[in-house]
Amino acid sequence: MVNRETRVRGLAARAGGWSARHRWAAVGVWVLFVVLAMGIGSAVGTAKVKESDQLGGETHTAARIIEDAGIEEPAGETVLVQAKDGSLKATDAEFKDAVAAVVEAVGGTGKVTDVTSPYDADTISKDGRSALVQFDMRGDSDTAGERVEPVLKAVAGVQKDHSSLRIEEIGGASMMKTFDDAFGDDFQKAEYSAVPVALGILLIAFGALVAALLPVALAITAIMATMGLMGIVSHLQPMDDTASSVMLLVGLAVGVDYCLFYLRREREERAAGRDAATALQIAAATSGRAVIVSGVTVCVAMGGMLFTGLATFEAMGLASLMVVAVAMVGSVTVLPALLSLLGERVEKGRIPFLHPDKRRKNGNGGNGGNGRNAEEGSRFWSAVLKVVLAKPAISLVVAAGALLAIAAPALGMKTQNLTLDQEFGDSLPIVQTYNRVNDAFPGGSEPAEVVVKADDINAADVQTALARFKEQAVSSGASRGPVEIKLHDAQNVAFVYVPLVGGSDQDKAGASLDKLRDEVRPATLGKVDGVQAPITGQVAGNQDFNDQLIGSVVPVFAFVVVFAFLLMLLSFRSLTVAITSIVLNLLSVGAAYGILVAVFQHGWGASLVGAEGVGAIITWLPLFLFVILFGLSMDYHVFVVSRIREARLRGRTTNEAIQHGVVTTAGVVTSAAVIMVAVFAIFGTLSMQSMKQMGVGLAAAVLIDATIIRGVLLPAVMALLGERNWYLPKWLHRLPDFTHDESPAAVAPAARDDEGERLTV
Repeated sequence: MVNRETRVRGLAARAGGWSARHRWAAVGVWVLFVVLAMGIGSAVGTAKVKESDQLGGETHTAARIIEDAGIEEPAGETVLVQAKDGSLKATDAEFKDAVAAVVEAVGGTGKVTDVTSPYDADTISKDGRSALVQFDMRGDSDTAGERVEPVLKAVAGVQKDHSSLRIEEIGGASMMKTFDDAFGDDFQKAEYSAVPVALGILLIAFGALVAALLPVALAITAIMATMGLMGIVSHLQPMDDTASSVMLLVGLAVGVDYCLFYLRREREERAAGRDAATALQIAAATSGRAVIVSGVTVCVAMGGMLFTGLATFEAMGLASLMVVAVAMVGSVTVLPALLSLLGERVEKGRIPFLHPDKRRKNGNGGNGGNGRNAEEGSRFWSAVLKVVLAKPAISLVVAAGALLAIAAPALGMKTQNLTLDQEFGDSLPIVQTYNRVNDAFPGGSEPAEVVVKADDINAADVQTALARFKEQAVSSGASRGPVEIKLHDAQNVAFVYVPLVGGSDQDKAGASLDKLRDEVRPATLGKVDGVQAPITGQVAGNQDFNDQLIGSVVPVFAFVVVFAFLLMLLSFRSLTVAITSIVLNLLSVGAAYGILVAVFQHGWGASLVGAEGVGAIITWLPLFLFVILFGLSMDYHVFVVSRIREARLRGRTTNEAIQHGVVTTAGVVTSAAVIMVAVFAIFGTLSMQSMKQMGVGLAAAVLIDATIIRGVLLPAVMALLGERNWYLPKWLHRLPDFTHDESPAAVAPAARDDEGERLTV
């Protein structure tokens, strides 16, 4: 075949053509970009999200007061001294000896301050069987877990000497250390195992080591560059560790996917008889365009997180957006250059029994380059499509009915921040200690914290109001006490710690918090002019987070759906394709929600994924899943619909185009989906319930999306609609035309679309 010079239209085709002609320049620019991004990011450092910026509401106000006052709250620790049976009371000599031994032992470590005996602070349970020794860790609370080991050993030593009592430590520092020891490597293991898993699946998909390494290498370099960019951008939008983990997850998924789409099309065209240059041009004009459309759509979806007003979500959204943009640019610029440089060497490291040449032996791979040999590549989906296209209405009803049935449990979804025992189960001793403290002192392990700021904290009216607040907090039924007041005279700030009735029961503790905020505070501290008294703490933080998250659902949903609709409309110039894309994506998200509720809220089949029904879905997950899934599902949708439209513009009937588009993309969509499901499933194996929920939700949604949605529902809907798939009202004809990359003149005579417009490349 002789290549013809053509005027290339379209961003993807132009980028691919330039990169193929300037191979070393394209590779050099990419390497320079990655190195500079990492170097500058490392030099400027990463600004972390401040606690005062993480939430809105009263939690934000309280954190701001503490920050402005320059008060460093230490990590508080508590030692529970409890009779193992009813024979000992706090008034008994043996019990008192044990308490004294604890006070002496922890004080003797030199790592703590402000050690308080329960006999002085009145931290003895009503039944007299339990008492709390309280103290603070010296130094920065963020690193207290690194210094708590000697204190834990001191407490364990006292326990050995008093076998009739239960002597156990719990607090911010001890929990930090315990969880770091037990689960600290979980994320690293998941992140490290994701790359080998992806590489293994790509080896099966391509049957050649070099071809399999390309997508992984490009995804990793995109992630490395984004890590550097995150450091730079963090000085405008602070980042956190969660954003980094999500960025890695999304970056690996889309980075591999985009390269997979591009590389698979180039290899397909070469297998069909094209020369290397023509095959690369076709891949740039078709898969390259699909990558850009998909990438921009995913970026828009991730951008929806910026509307939550929650610093952690904003950081996740911005980090995900950046890694998708970087991966997209790399796929349409440096990948064509690498393919041009490698040439036939992309097939190096062949695995004979897996290589496509082996699988094509019995096919018609030498059919003169008509491009149809790829349709022989997926007998399974050919068989499925034969049924779907023969009975599209029945297929639509059955598939949609099944997904609606799966989604049905989501109507009863309950969201809440998981308690310690829900998150980690009762396998860890410290979780059992947490439950014992809550049973003996409801709310004592997670008290509400009232941050009181006054012009003069020692003024008579302020002190009177504090005393009345302390009294009414108990008399109102919001707390059973003891209520502790800690003054910071120099800063004119007081901290009031109020154990909430309800303890670890989120609903009851929330009701107690509302009583403090709505009744007790207005009647006491609220009557003193110039006094601020926001209430924070674990329960308050959860409630403020929930309120802010719920308030952001509508704007995030509207932003993502409206902009995704507009992008699909502009990309395919079809009102029908835009509407069906949104509906199908929402259906797959709904099905994922249903699976989450069934497994984790109701416990149906939870043991199959190593989980247990905890009665609720963690609060942040539904919105997070919506944004992530809505973006990622566009990968497959854009790729498949682009191939269908391409075939239609080349003169095939609608049903032939559907058959061609779905079957020829089945291999790459299956490979991409298997990689995503495998990577997400790794996170489903982590110890924390919240991570299990995220992993299972993402994996289930991608699996549904790549099979039922793209293999059954999409072709059934398009078959029923026929030519109406490409409907665009006349009043929308003035929209910008982004469809001109789809039918490259270099490989086929120019086609005309339904409106008579000649398509050229």
